Amino acid sequence: MVEKGNILMEKYEIGKLLGKGSFAKVYHARNVKTTQSVAIKVIDKEKILKCGLMDQISREISVMKLVRHLNIVQLYEVMATKTKIYFVLEYVKGGELFNKVQRGRLKEDVARKYFQQLISAVDFCHSRGVYHRDLKPENLLLDENRNLKISDFGLSALPDCKRQDGLLHTSCGTPAYVAPEVIHRKGYDGAKADIWACGVILYVLLAGYLPFQEKNLMHMYKKICKAELKWPSWFCSDVRKLLRRILHPNPSTRISMAEIMENPWFRTGLDASWFNYTVHPIEDVVPVDMDLAFDSINSSTIEGKQAREKLTNLNAFDIISLSNGFDLSGMFGESPNKEESKFTSTNTASTIITKLEEIAKSLRLRLTKKDGGLLKMEGSKPGRKGVMSINTEIFQITPNFHVVEIKKTSGDTLEYQKVMKQDIRPALKDIVWAWQGEQPQ
Repeated sequence: MVEKGNILMEKYEIGKLLGKGSFAKVYHARNVKTTQSVAIKVIDKEKILKCGLMDQISREISVMKLVRHLNIVQLYEVMATKTKIYFVLEYVKGGELFNKVQRGRLKEDVARKYFQQLISAVDFCHSRGVYHRDLKPENLLLDENRNLKISDFGLSALPDCKRQDGLLHTSCGTPAYVAPEVIHRKGYDGAKADIWACGVILYVLLAGYLPFQEKNLMHMYKKICKAELKWPSWFCSDVRKLLRRILHPNPSTRISMAEIMENPWFRTGLDASWFNYTVHPIEDVVPVDMDLAFDSINSSTIEGKQAREKLTNLNAFDIISLSNGFDLSGMFGESPNKEESKFTSTNTASTIITKLEEIAKSLRLRLTKKDGGLLKMEGSKPGRKGVMSINTEIFQITPNFHVVEIKKTSGDTLEYQKVMKQDIRPALKDIVWAWQGEQPQ
């Protein structure tokens, strides 16, 4: 337990609580040797293991070691105990830019300064192969000199996150700030998606409200996909021209970072030193062995097994797309897929896997387990269109609430539907909470 006045690792005196979330708390602290103020993010190791977030934490560390820039919150050190992971971060005491915007729209020159610093930092991230993917005013902090600092790289991506098509495929971020191509869920360029978010932020700074704001999520997504914008009367023509190019629904024709930095409105009053990418004169980040950091939870527990199985965790976009009430497929002219089914379950992952193993055995299907909660069932004899193959993927929402997707990957569709109706669905009835499109029993 972390308490005010405690000395952490004989190095940092813990101060007041600054904020807290589902998996972490952030404290003000002081380096007892140098008296430097820092922020310490305390992460509960057991919670992130239960929810399969080990890779995300490890990636966040890797990213923050790469992006050393004056307009990015700096990571100084990473430490770990048996139960906690500690990020020692630059202390930024000016608060969130979001709080400033909540009080009303900013003057054009002030908004432009923050936008210039934002573009400088994001362009630097892209030059290092890092894509933030959750840019919004809540993740932009202000220091004592009113300079902008990007924080929270928990959803960021590195080049190794790309698939063979060279694109990212994880739909993440905050709905009001995401690009149309992210909503389409067909792969996207991380740089172009970040540029879109920067455009939404600029609009918010100048207008005092969001460009795409609807109580109905589907209506909002439709506006985003069509880039339906309304311009406040105080937006000058140069701002409108720039935002039209940033908030362009087609990523291939959307403005690039280089083009933004050459834009006349953007360059007005620009401090060229922001683009020299000078880093803080701080010590190298102390490396941490992530295997050791996550090795303290008893792997014999169900939670430990779930962590090792590395189930796919659902974010808001995944939940929306898997939910029948928010299915986005109709928006893009796609017909319902008759080759897949989804159900929710309040059972643990190990219970679901055991049930699927029993079904595969009773149907004489060969079962193969893969990473990410993916199970593959294959028939032994070819049907009308070859051997039937069924993939079953388990997505974790909470340790005891899962979405399971069953999808035919090869073979005859009619044969798959028959097996689903006569064999698989009846056999799953004990663990199913509800099938997609049906009310819970």
